[in-house]
Amino acid sequence: MMRGRRGVHLLNSLGAVNVGGVELINPFMTASGTAGHDVELAPYMPLHKIGATTVKSLFHTQWDGNPSPRVHMASSGMMNAVGLQGPGVTTWIEESLPKLWDSQVRVIASIWGRTLSEYVSAATQLRAAGSRIAAIEVNLSCPNLEGRTGIIAHDEVLSAQIIEAVCAESTVPVWAKLSANTDRIVEIAQSVVTVGARALTVINTMVGLQIDVHTGRPTLGNGGGGLSGPAIHPIAVRSVFDIRRAIPHIDIVGVGGIRSGADAVEMMLAGANAVQVGTASFADPGATWRIAREAGVVAHRRGATQWSDLVSVAHRE
Repeated sequence: MMRGRRGVHLLNSLGAVNVGGVELINPFMTASGTAGHDVELAPYMPLHKIGATTVKSLFHTQWDGNPSPRVHMASSGMMNAVGLQGPGVTTWIEESLPKLWDSQVRVIASIWGRTLSEYVSAATQLRAAGSRIAAIEVNLSCPNLEGRTGIIAHDEVLSAQIIEAVCAESTVPVWAKLSANTDRIVEIAQSVVTVGARALTVINTMVGLQIDVHTGRPTLGNGGGGLSGPAIHPIAVRSVFDIRRAIPHIDIVGVGGIRSGADAVEMMLAGANAVQVGTASFADPGATWRIAREAGVVAHRRGATQWSDLVSVAHRE
């Protein structure tokens, strides 16, 4: 109990952060796709005490997702091909957003599409949410959608067009979620920052395939899927590091395999201003709050008095 209280005290002592135009009480968020559409994780942690909840990506209309099975354990993480199932933006605003607002949760709304016009439709519909959302995270990087040819975040021109169009529709800051399934992530990052992205969320899952040796068939109903968890953490750290080196001024939200306070601090040392916790929440639904408290302790041991003392230390040293 005392250790937990100490972690909370140290977490709070490091103060608030401003990330991508959004004021957060601390730099810890849930990752889109792993925390549901509203307050599903509220029984396990105080959602109003973390920086923000990033809701599951929303399409401009209802979307059923991929065939089951949708998730399967991997040797060092998890494979998934959920396929972005969701109720659509308008239904989410009517049914889920009020629950988040009543719980005093900071909300980052995530949107996706298959075409430029679909992203614009989702962003236009989100205008009805007003100030109840803090930012829009544009998911350019999901690899698990049946029927999509390629990942949008691998296309420098299209990614920039989408971010520019969403910025034109949005009344709140726009963040771009990028993919590390390409050797051009830095170039993609530069293109979306140029047209108005206020922050970059780095990274999403890595494309993979898992085959059951007994049946000879893929373990997921969609065939391939995305690998997440500890196995991709070094890839995420490298991606954050490379983008920070190339674009010193942009805010970065690091995500990928964070399961401890030390992992979170490592991401900050690489250049992240904030972090998101995803796959760890499946085993421990309160993981984001636990990791935030652990990170407060780690930061204190490093002598930090504010979160910015940690950001990009690997570049300075």
